[in-house]
Amino acid sequence: MSFEEMAAALEESGAYRVLRRLDPQGAIADPSHYAGVPPGDLRNGLYLDLETTGLDSARDEIIEFAMVPFTYTIDGRITSIGEPFDRLREPSCPIPPEITALTGITDEMVRGQTITRDEIAAVAAPAHLVIAHNAAFDRPFAEKFCDVFTTKPWACSMAQIPWAEEGFEGTKLGYLVNHAGFFFDAHRAGDDCLAALTLLGRTLPKSGRTALERLLENARQPICRIWAVNSPFDFKDQLKARGYRWNADPSHKPRSWYRDVTAEALEAELAFLQKEIYQYDADIPVDRIAATDRFSNRIF
Repeated sequence: MSFEEMAAALEESGAYRVLRRLDPQGAIADPSHYAGVPPGDLRNGLYLDLETTGLDSARDEIIEFAMVPFTYTIDGRITSIGEPFDRLREPSCPIPPEITALTGITDEMVRGQTITRDEIAAVAAPAHLVIAHNAAFDRPFAEKFCDVFTTKPWACSMAQIPWAEEGFEGTKLGYLVNHAGFFFDAHRAGDDCLAALTLLGRTLPKSGRTALERLLENARQPICRIWAVNSPFDFKDQLKARGYRWNADPSHKPRSWYRDVTAEALEAELAFLQKEIYQYDADIPVDRIAATDRFSNRIF
């Protein structure tokens, strides 16, 4: 009996769940499903993941830069995965111990390692779309390092797929891939990219659509940022529970709660604020965000 047959037998018993090691080729659609797709319906994607010395893109630095190019159909099927770009980079200061503990990257590993902006631009230039898991974190770091990323539409596999609707109880990449039935060596950027692409190629349990299809559907929708300016303090917990975040930097737009919603959901959200939060006809500022600016620091 092969290992796969043993795994299938365990799963059929109902008493076990079996996790399989990551196989990036499993993300690729059956060639017969896209053999007739016109070339104009194929797109170049780029999955990106970074390891950094900290969370602040204005102060911290990239220590690992990973990108995996791939091609996909406009209806969300991955047709090929390219050669990964995964390089280490020595920062100007020692790597904090907590970052080494999380990523396994040490000062010795990065010593003398460099990455040029031209190298990054050459890999990123063909991409029609850049995807990251928590793009709001990765994009500011990537743009600071190389301005090619300021010209690209971005999408987020953490925030723009309705994981809860599909039966997932969390959005961390490690949890999602385990729930999907496989495992990988997490917290290194290149492995994270391949795991995320494998996940994007999978069919979701509730909708029967690929994760990439659902991501593209949401990424293509216009986004509006609502600023709940001067909202009553007593309603802060209600706003937070609804998904609003606090902008504490007065140099970047209003010092207030804000939330991003689709254009389709805008009117309903404004109505909620008028009725439940302000309780009067308030003038609520709204910014419209293009995909080329989404998840960047420029929208503040």
